[in-house]
Amino acid sequence: MSDLFEAAGLDQGAPRPLADRLRPQKLADVVGQDHLLRADGPIGRMVAQKRLASMVLWGPPGVGKTTIARLLAEETGLQFQQISAVFSGVADLKKAFETARGRRASGKGTLLFVDEIHRFNRAQQDGFLPYVEQGIVTLVGATTENPSFEINAALLSRAQVFVLKRLDDAALELLLQRAEALIGRKLPLADEARIALCNLADGDGRYLLTLAEELFALNAPAALDAKALGDLLQKRAPAYDKDREEHYNLISALHKSIRGSDPDAALYWLARMLAGGEPPLYLARRLVRAASEDIGLADPTALMICLAAKDAVDFLGQPECEVHLAQAVIHLATAPKSNAAYVAYGAAQRAAQETGALGPPMHIRNAPTKLMKELGYGAGYNYDHDAEEGFSGQNYFPDEMERQVFYQPDGRGREAQIKERLEHWAKLRAEREQ
Repeated sequence: MSDLFEAAGLDQGAPRPLADRLRPQKLADVVGQDHLLRADGPIGRMVAQKRLASMVLWGPPGVGKTTIARLLAEETGLQFQQISAVFSGVADLKKAFETARGRRASGKGTLLFVDEIHRFNRAQQDGFLPYVEQGIVTLVGATTENPSFEINAALLSRAQVFVLKRLDDAALELLLQRAEALIGRKLPLADEARIALCNLADGDGRYLLTLAEELFALNAPAALDAKALGDLLQKRAPAYDKDREEHYNLISALHKSIRGSDPDAALYWLARMLAGGEPPLYLARRLVRAASEDIGLADPTALMICLAAKDAVDFLGQPECEVHLAQAVIHLATAPKSNAAYVAYGAAQRAAQETGALGPPMHIRNAPTKLMKELGYGAGYNYDHDAEEGFSGQNYFPDEMERQVFYQPDGRGREAQIKERLEHWAKLRAEREQ
């Protein structure tokens, strides 16, 4: 551990946060990641064989990425070297690689731990490739962002990606027990407050221990209940990056909950996004989209309600407009569903791409000049309002193209009437074509 203190400019007698004092000293002590670290897990097998591959540890904050990397070095006989993409540049990378090269020449391997590796740009990430390929370093990168989006494909192809989980309630409780054993006394919390404390940590072990350290320092004369705990500790801002993967995960969850006719789940994801700071206007735009993609003509009022919610966002702002978004979400989730318009337009797009050079039939072309009339523009057009039942049954597709059926209502909601009407017109058209 002395190298960690030296790197931080501290001696071992310096005050240390509780989370640091409880840092595991062997892989078996790491909580919540048994799926990777147990004997038959992918990392556990590597450690047993003393053959460590380069890897990317992907997971939320406070789940043990740095600790695992340090312990991997210790348990496989590699020298641990750490850099952070937040503070390091090209010069720092070159120095780290040259140090590792010299260490290798003396028969010692290097585990290079790169924290926040996704923050290096593409060119910097490419700089790792020759050193990883030649085995000069065993790279262990840590990221909270989806590696598929943030890390070069070339680098990913040379490393295994392991997903670390949020710490569950059992893992968080184990951390609290370890903290109490180290401090030598119980946390001043009633049972329900202890549960609330774990909920507040939201799967982040480091944050949980930071909160526990505050509570130990209180020396409270009596156990705090959940309300007293809430009054004492600031509520943590939700872990939510509006321009990164979590943003797309949550909007996908909202949209799919609406599509799945689950208003309660849809409201939950709406609330999560608003609590995370998502602009209401963005949510309104997504609801307008869902109104046509998933409800369509089964309930034409859905689009109007979503547009009205958008107007409320513009007119009222937050927080007043949030109830209007909630009303729109409930309407969409409880409305009859049809994607017939969405599917029909997709089919029409494909047909248009395949037949884009074909012109309209002559009888439905406009004829504003004498020459155009002489050429046959508009000749034989039947004005539908004057036809029997207001339906002429004429062809409106290009003459060279067979008639297509794009829109096929499924019969839910108001589309039941539309389907009946279309079937009647199809029958009339067939009769008049004979």
